[in-house]
This record gives sequence, structure tokens and C-alpha cells, in this order.
Amino acid sequence: MSGELILVVDDEPNIVELATLYLENEGYQVQPAYDGEEALRLFRERHPALIILDIMLPVLDGWEVCRRVRAESDVPIIILTAREAEVDKVVGLELGADDYLTKPFSPRELTARVRAVLRRYVRPVAEQPAETLRFGELVLDLARHRVTLAGSEVQLTAKEFDLLAVLASNPGIVLSREKLMEKVWGYDYYGDTRTVDVHVRHIREKLSDSTDSPRFIETVRGVGYRFSGGG
Repeated sequence: MSGELILVVDDEPNIVELATLYLENEGYQVQPAYDGEEALRLFRERHPALIILDIMLPVLDGWEVCRRVRAESDVPIIILTAREAEVDKVVGLELGADDYLTKPFSPRELTARVRAVLRRYVRPVAEQPAETLRFGELVLDLARHRVTLAGSEVQLTAKEFDLLAVLASNPGIVLSREKLMEKVWGYDYYGDTRTVDVHVRHIREKLSDSTDSPRFIETVRGVGYRFSGGG
């Protein structure tokens, strides 16, 4: 039994009760919250290992909760949405969610995703013996999860750092989206490969890397990405 604390945020008591029942059966502790404001307060007080977050919440909606949590922490977030619209899933990933689940969902699938996300969160991704990777002005400190460009620190999320570390550890090699999903998100990730594209775009923005004339990350059309080593 793991004992990690999961914050379950939903304004429907039956959803919270069902999720709590299955998560506790798996050995997790559960902290319920029923609106966005309460969720933020409990997040700051209880420091959960993972947040299950509904989008349609009173007081503050799930988008705003996700945005504020991400400004303070890299804690894993699984978004719950009753909507099938593709844009909701993309927006969730844009805001930093790690996974999403559409209602109605199977409680067993929910617990499986919780386990998978928590494993990804603690899994080391860099299969690189060196602790520091240097590419001209770009320096990756793998041990400290720190990136600097021309001497200035670049603020990356945990997953953005992991993705950049995998690419930079294999300079000049084309890595497919599927391979990057496997390396960074794990074999059992349920999401699709657009997750990789979203994270690459964020990294490029933070490195001021042009898609037309990239210094660091090149797109190989129809395949994936290649780290060019700053050349």
C-alpha cells in the first residue's frame, strides 16, 4: 500500500465517494474538495501527491485551479471532464495537466491512471551518465533539474525538463513521438502523442527557439523530433 495523499476535487458527491472508495481500496489516502477555492486551500495545506480535478467547479473552475497550482508546483494533475470536445483535452495539457479522463469513467481506469501518473512522476528519465549537458549557451544540469541559456535560468516544468533531457541526451538522433512518450511518460501512458507536441512547443517558447530555423529542437515531419545541439 502506497499511502500517498490524493486530492479529489469534484462538486458531485457521488463522484467523490466513488473515487474515494476505489482509491482507498488501493491504499491511497483521499482528501475531498467540492469547489475550486477549497481545492486550492487544501492543496497548499495538505501537499497532496496527486490531484484529480474536475473542470466544471463552483467558485473557481478547474482551469483556474490548474493554472494556479502549476504556478506553484509540479504536482501531477489528472483532469476530469464531462465534455467530449477535443479542445478541453488540449487546454488541459496546455495548462500543465498530466492526464485527462472523460466522464463517465471506470473507477478501475481512474486508479490505473493514478498509479501510472505517480510512477511517471518519480521515474528518472535521463539515461545519461553525465550530470551536465552543454550545448553552447545551453546547459542542462541533470542532477539539479536546472536549465540555463546564456547564463540565465530557464523555468521549465518537470515534464518539460524531462523531455528536453531525453532529446539532449541523444543529439542528432531522430526520436519518434511514441519513443518520447515511452521515455518521458512511460509505457502505460494513456494519452496521445499530441502531448509531446504541446510540451515541445512550450520548451521552444522558453528557449526562444524558432520552428522555422531551430537552434535546438528540429521537427522531423511525420516522425518526431531531433535535438540539433545548438548548431
